[in-house]
Parts: sequence; C-alpha cells; structure tokens
Amino acid sequence: MMTAVMEERPSAMARAAAGDADAFALLIEPLLDPAYRLAAVMLSDRTAAEDAVQESSLKAWRKLRQLRGDAGSLRPWFLSIVAIQLPAGADPTAEVESDLHRALRRLSPEERLPLVLHFYLDLPLDEVARTMGISPAATKSRIYRAARRLRSDLTPEEVF
Repeated sequence: MMTAVMEERPSAMARAAAGDADAFALLIEPLLDPAYRLAAVMLSDRTAAEDAVQESSLKAWRKLRQLRGDAGSLRPWFLSIVAIQLPAGADPTAEVESDLHRALRRLSPEERLPLVLHFYLDLPLDEVARTMGISPAATKSRIYRAARRLRSDLTPEEVF
C-alpha cells in the first residue's frame, strides 16, 4: 500500500499544485500523524495540537505552489509549517507529566524542536535541517546542545 502511495506522489504533487483537493489529501494524510505528534509534544495540549495541525494543513494547501523540490521535500516543508504555527509562549500545565516531559518543557521551543524532530519523530538530520531551515551542521550542533542541557536538567533519580 505504501509503495503505491510513494509511486503516486509525483503525479499527485502536480495535481495538488493545480488545485486538486483529493490529490492534496493523498499527499498530506500520511503526514498528519507526525505533525500531530510534533505539535502535541511541543504544546502539551491535545486540543491545541489538533488546532495547530488543522491550521497548518490549510496553510499548506494555500501555499503548495511555493514548495520547491520533489515529493521528498513535502514532509520537512509541512513540519516546518507546523513548527511555525506553534505559539512560542504556550506552556500549559499537564496534570500527568513524566520527569522527561517536564525537563523537555523547561527547554525553550528553539531547543526542544530539533530534539523532538530527530529523536521523537525519528527524522534523519538532513530532514531536521530542512524542516528548521538551517544547515545540517547547525542542526547537529543544536541537537547536541539541547541534549546536553536536557541531561543536565535531569537528576539520576528522574532518569531511573
């Protein structure tokens, strides 16, 4: 099934760019789950995450013609739209929160984003770089610094 979707992507890209909503839905549907997971981790609020993904989907539909590159560029492009839609000041308090999640919340959104993209969504470094609009070297550096800060925020008791 996934192979059929991958083979259909180039023609779907052209059709979607020409205004075909069904082709756009075919392209965006596999990206909604990672987009929601990104928003949910960054915002710690399911409703706000759903809203951010919905707004991002609408924005992606309106701006699809601006996408440069092939179908492989779609995921980082869409996730970058999701990341832009996330309110910078959002810091809701969750009732049940793990120590790791609390430590992640202590990071700034700029520090948290590359960690979530790389380790939680399992994106390769080049896709994280494209999503964030920075070089792969800068991506590695940001991930390293954020992970180092995250480690320093966790006590051994919180890890075990």
